Parts: sequence; C-alpha cells; structure tokens
Amino acid sequence: MAEANDVFGSIYQNLIDAGCNQQTAEQCMVFAKEGRFTDMMPILVRHRKALLGSLHESQKQIDCLDYLLYKLKKQ
Repeated sequence: MAEANDVFGSIYQNLIDAGCNQQTAEQCMVFAKEGRFTDMMPILVRHRKALLGSLHESQKQIDCLDYLLYKLKKQ
C-alpha cells in the first residue's frame, strides 16, 4: 500500500507545484483516490488556462517595458 500512497503523494505534490490552491488540490485528490481521473481533467484544464492567461499578461507587460527601454535608449 506504500506504493499507492507514493502515487497519491506525487499527484498532490504535482498539483501544489503547478500552483493549484488547497481547495483545487483536495478536490482533485478526492477524484484520484476514487479512481475518477477523468473528472480531474476539467479542473486541471481550467487551471492551465488561468496560468496561460497570466503568462500572456506578463508577456504583454514585458513587451511594454522592452519598448520603453528601446525608446529611452534611442534618446
């Protein structure tokens, strides 16, 4: 049974490392322990989309700063 706990521990740690909040991680763990892995998918896809949205917003901010730096260097 130690191996099953290791699998669940790995899943939980991966959820935390991926930035899932406690509630999301716990909900996914309920599904995992019940063997309902496909029920985890919409939750994880939603979290992925949120992370990707944050990444895109950060990229826009970096682009703005790069442009400002370029303009300042030109002067």
